Amino acid sequence: MADAFLSSFAARRSVYQLSGESPIPDEQLEEIVQKVLLATPSAFNTQSTRILILKGAQHHKLWDIVKAAVAPFVTGEQATATNKKLAGFKGAYATILFFEDPSTYEPLAAFKLYSDKFESWRDQANGMHQLLVWTALSLEGLGGNLQHYNPLIDDEVKKTWSVNSDWKLLAQLVIGKPVGDAPAPKEKKAVADRYRVIS
Repeated sequence: MADAFLSSFAARRSVYQLSGESPIPDEQLEEIVQKVLLATPSAFNTQSTRILILKGAQHHKLWDIVKAAVAPFVTGEQATATNKKLAGFKGAYATILFFEDPSTYEPLAAFKLYSDKFESWRDQANGMHQLLVWTALSLEGLGGNLQHYNPLIDDEVKKTWSVNSDWKLLAQLVIGKPVGDAPAPKEKKAVADRYRVIS
């Protein structure tokens, strides 16, 4: 059983050539995200991760926001390449935004010994949610790539979709039906250089 579980993670890849289609109905996409929210662990069971799915015109609007936010920082050939990349994201099916709600840690204020770790723990929990959503959708035939245009877009995103001002945007998962050949395998460092057993 573990082999099948781990194979699903190995099969998940960054896919950048995506169409504006989905191989699964929206109801199934939403159900997968909801199940991940219920199943993913978090420090002290704080359940701090928040997820927003943008589809259709709302998904397109996000990438217009990104384009406007990035524009002052790119010129010439770099701007051309950036706009092409952003057009690819906009042409995908949807974007899943991953946030963290720091207020969930407020009841832990008494644990002063660990207070400097709270932000790290929130990020770790969020990363688990990202990986699980990405992998589960990959198993259903959806390709994806993870982007990080925060904090450039944070204020506009919160204003546009009435997101709580305290939430911290961490990542944007672009999803859609893969187009063309599957990505080539990536080179991996030797396990022996990254792993030890002590007994």
